[in-house]
Amino acid sequence: MMEYKRYMGKVEFDAEAGIFHGEVINTRDVITFQGESVTQLKKAFQESIDDYLAFCAERGEEPDKPFSGQFVARIPPELHRKANLAASISGKSLNAWVSEQLQSAVAGLDVSQPERVTSRVHVVKKKSRKHPRKQ
Repeated sequence: MMEYKRYMGKVEFDAEAGIFHGEVINTRDVITFQGESVTQLKKAFQESIDDYLAFCAERGEEPDKPFSGQFVARIPPELHRKANLAASISGKSLNAWVSEQLQSAVAGLDVSQPERVTSRVHVVKKKSRKHPRKQ
């Protein structure tokens, strides 16, 4: 995982092509990047975020910000009832209890290793807007 300006990038290696490719995962817009080395990957990741932010500014649009802290989860009614009961028993609101459970579930996840980035960038807004990085 990589992080830049609160945007998180997930990277994979394509052994056949001999290239790293990645995607920003904490936004609804599609932001991709790639590179043949870790140095290229890091540079391309940061450039892709900067290009995305500039692209949004040029269009007078707000960039999709990484997570607001709110989400809707659709769960079975019985699970909802049990979660509410567990929250009540622990003396917490359902929101506080769910937040605590999620925090516990992701406690071992390490997203602080910005080890990968690329040299070509492609940004696509979900509203069918495309912005290839200028070469």
